[in-house]
Amino acid sequence: MPRLSATAPFIHADCDITDSTFGAYVEIGRGSRLNNAAFGDYAYCDRYADIANARIGKFANIAAFSRIGATDHPLDTAACHHFLYRSADYWDDTTRDEAFFEHRRSRIAQIGHDTWIGAGAMIKPEVTLGDGAVVAAGAVVTKDVDPYTIVAGTPAKPLRLRQPRSIADRLIALAWWDWTHDALRAALDDFRAMKAEAFLEKYEG
Repeated sequence: MPRLSATAPFIHADCDITDSTFGAYVEIGRGSRLNNAAFGDYAYCDRYADIANARIGKFANIAAFSRIGATDHPLDTAACHHFLYRSADYWDDTTRDEAFFEHRRSRIAQIGHDTWIGAGAMIKPEVTLGDGAVVAAGAVVTKDVDPYTIVAGTPAKPLRLRQPRSIADRLIALAWWDWTHDALRAALDDFRAMKAEAFLEKYEG
């Protein structure tokens, strides 16, 4: 019996999950915190990921202790502390600044299909990782990342291409991440054994 399911996510212990949705065969690692996150089919995060205001593509690989959609504090006001917007935690005659939280929720990070985010990496709000992109461990991504590009550093900068642009474009066109579960199983041996170009030559229509 497979451990993962098409009907319900596999959620490990001690997770804090609010306002989030999950596709088929999703796994959420121990102690992870998710808020306003949507996980595509087969995506997973490892232990203690912190993900907010994010749309996660299919087959995304998110390593332990990574953070996506890290929330910001206001920098143009006299103070940047919680008391500005979590005011009800400090006084009984006021409320939360709901407009601040709505703005925060609107700043969506977009994570493409078949991406890999390394351990301890951070993806800032409103950043888009293209399909097939890779983020090195510990990187801080403040700008969009092109498809099939590997980035590293603080702030993250392109290191090299994961696949040549011509191969990347063909993989995106093939969109194997939209195949059925049965089609993926049928091609499993080729996924394991073939380099990307050979795989494309076999499966392109």
